[in-house]
Amino acid sequence: MKLEFPFKQSLLATSVAVLLAGCGAPVEEESPVAPEAAALESSDDALFSMLPACEEPEELEHVVEHVVEHACYHAEYGPFDPITAAALDAPVLVDVSQAHTAYQVTLPQRSPFNYAGRVSFLPDESGEFAFILSRQRGLRIFEAATGTEVARECRYTVPTETCSSLKTAYIADLEANTEYYLEFRSILPSNAAFTLIIEEAGHHH
Repeated sequence: MKLEFPFKQSLLATSVAVLLAGCGAPVEEESPVAPEAAALESSDDALFSMLPACEEPEELEHVVEHVVEHACYHAEYGPFDPITAAALDAPVLVDVSQAHTAYQVTLPQRSPFNYAGRVSFLPDESGEFAFILSRQRGLRIFEAATGTEVARECRYTVPTETCSSLKTAYIADLEANTEYYLEFRSILPSNAAFTLIIEEAGHHH
């Protein structure tokens, strides 16, 4: 069944938290790690908390209701696409631009306590996008042509009440027909394999 989201107006970044209000997941338990890895993990947590949290205006709930339902649905029922991200020093040939797809991402291991990789995303519409992950940490977005980092507008920690597959979302405003690299890093093996779902949150006029 083809799914479409007829959003024709741009939403403010602070509106898109509602699109995840119906999803949640229990916090994962991590294995003990070396002190240096724990320090890096704490630093990553600090960077995550510095990014503004998305708010959730009730009046926009009806607009993003379908995005909530379908993001959770795809996370649990697919379609699934297992991929291995490109190493940071390798050409990025792995694409995650297919809509309504749960990408099962595996990051290459660079060294002990160091997993990292990139994938390509090419939006066909300009607007805000929600990058929804089954892990809590780590997404940076770069313009492929220039290497310029794109600011993430806000982040959202998915509640635990409803969906067992999703944990975190980052919201970013992207331009149509511009290739972006999504970069992921991890210290622990349990965060080096995760699900990624990308949903449109609102179009530009």
